[in-house]
Amino acid sequence: MDFIPLESIKYYKECAPLVEGLGYVLVDLKISVSGGQGHTQKISAVISSKNPEQDIGIDDCAKVHHALLPRLEALLGTDDTYMELTSPGLERNIKNAAEFSIFIGRMVRVWDKTVSDWVQGEIVLSDEKSIALKNNEEQKIVLYENIAKAKLIQ
Repeated sequence: MDFIPLESIKYYKECAPLVEGLGYVLVDLKISVSGGQGHTQKISAVISSKNPEQDIGIDDCAKVHHALLPRLEALLGTDDTYMELTSPGLERNIKNAAEFSIFIGRMVRVWDKTVSDWVQGEIVLSDEKSIALKNNEEQKIVLYENIAKAKLIQ
């Protein structure tokens, strides 16, 4: 699994403080141009609660959507946009190892290539090279290079 710093995602640095100011964390941001005549900018964003015990609801998504869309339209220089804003969901597939730091305190399972099996536990630490998972009293360090898949679990 690759570690891509969230700050390297286009417009992430400009949008994350706004989302954090509302009490949430920007997990992912993708912007693409749809193939139609008007070249609509399609925006996909994922937010999470700062508190691992708190779920994200429709009202939370609406609150962030209303604040984030004008910021992105200004950055993109267009109001020809379509934005979808969601929560990570109960079983989010983690594709970027940088996301682990956002989900500290949450349960995750990772496919560890060194043992050819799922390893699960609470995320207690995450850096640019590895993740530390706690399961009962045991703590296991898994290098990102050894993770084939990862998924949040409830």
